[in-house]
Amino acid sequence: MFGSLSERLSGVFDRLRGRGALTEDDVRQAMREVRIALLEADVALPVVRDFVSKITEKAIGHNVLKSVTPGQQVVKIVYDALVEMLGSDTSDLNLAVNPPAVILMVGLQGSGKTTTSAKLGKKLKEKDHKKVLMASLDVHRPAAQEQLATLGQQADVPTLPIIAGQQPVEIAQRALTSARLQGYDVVILDTAGRLHIDQLLMDEMKAVADSSQPAETLLVVDALAGQDAVNIARSFSEQVDLTGVILTRMDGDARGGAALSMRAVTGKPIKFVGTSEKLDGLSPFHPDRVANRILGMGDIISLVEKASETIEKEDAEALAAKMAKGRFDFNDLKKQFSQMRRMGGMGALASMLPGVKQIKNAMANGQVDDRILVKMEAMIDSMTPKERIRPELINAKRKIRIAKGSGTTVQEINRLLKMHQEMSSAMKRLKKLGGIKGLMKMLGGGADGGMPPMMPPGGGMPGLPPGFGGFGRK
Repeated sequence: MFGSLSERLSGVFDRLRGRGALTEDDVRQAMREVRIALLEADVALPVVRDFVSKITEKAIGHNVLKSVTPGQQVVKIVYDALVEMLGSDTSDLNLAVNPPAVILMVGLQGSGKTTTSAKLGKKLKEKDHKKVLMASLDVHRPAAQEQLATLGQQADVPTLPIIAGQQPVEIAQRALTSARLQGYDVVILDTAGRLHIDQLLMDEMKAVADSSQPAETLLVVDALAGQDAVNIARSFSEQVDLTGVILTRMDGDARGGAALSMRAVTGKPIKFVGTSEKLDGLSPFHPDRVANRILGMGDIISLVEKASETIEKEDAEALAAKMAKGRFDFNDLKKQFSQMRRMGGMGALASMLPGVKQIKNAMANGQVDDRILVKMEAMIDSMTPKERIRPELINAKRKIRIAKGSGTTVQEINRLLKMHQEMSSAMKRLKKLGGIKGLMKMLGGGADGGMPPMMPPGGGMPGLPPGFGGFGRK
């Protein structure tokens, strides 16, 4: 998400930061580059024009150009403007109504509406501890109701039993009646979509909305649609009383123009983004964190939250106990690789970490991908239990055996050994800082909170020291 835009803007601002003083011409030239970068990212032209105009006016002000760090001041102005464009604050669902709270899911066919309904139901059930009922109102697309029922089973969220021949308004009313009788907190109504916006679609949605009085009406839009996504959102917002937007397939949109345009065009907040095909791949949209990522500053808070969801508490405690003694063996390193995969792989992690250009460039050039993690785990699996605990036992003859057993080379075994050595040193340094709790305090986190144990002090890719990219070179 935002990969190409982030790279372009980072280059612009790196040049600004590198100068001791700035002239008005310097700023205007940088703003022209920002304008081109935003347009190439598929941001709507009126949004780009307004955005660049605002930040240029502020950036050429006397207080900026005469300040001690004008480059940093300009970056701060752009950051603030990005956050404002994206919606300033995280927008939560408004479910503070007499239960059941109705969430109406609308959008065009193919936008991922049904899958997103299941993702939202799973999130509300597991993270918000709500009792959720889902109902499909799509009587037009073949097997649409069966699809939601199947997804409901996978997400462990109940769905309304299907009765053939019922129309959308009747299904909605039956869902509400069932929810009231059975004490449900939330009802998610998955409406029908069309391949294009037409009056029949709008009339059907309005009838359902009038009969169910939704607390939230969420438009589901495919981020890969680019400018079309913005146009779709504008059309829906003119016809239906939307309360928010969910952008799907954000993990596949390197440009991010739809996200940057959506709030400005519709006036409605982006509430969630789809980050993977999995049913837990739905994340709240945080404008400040997204602005950080766009400007190449990373998103450590999201990384910590993601880690706290995927780390097994027992594993973290066991590693902390080893760290207290300054120990870190290959069994521990293998757990770090598994954890990285659970957190979304190296691509997901690299997007959240600040200043990891070496890693991102290596991934862009095809030198590094998640297969490296699998390969390194294979190397560790080819070691004996004693070798994993005591890496110093691995001599030349053992390296040849491990390489043959894992389908790798002795050079790759040497790189893995070096990685372990550097990780072990990092853990010893972390011990001196007071362990995980000490690191969390340094980063402003809670004393007990969720920082991934593989995060090396001093930054860098979790669990991967400089030079790790050699595993991917031919």
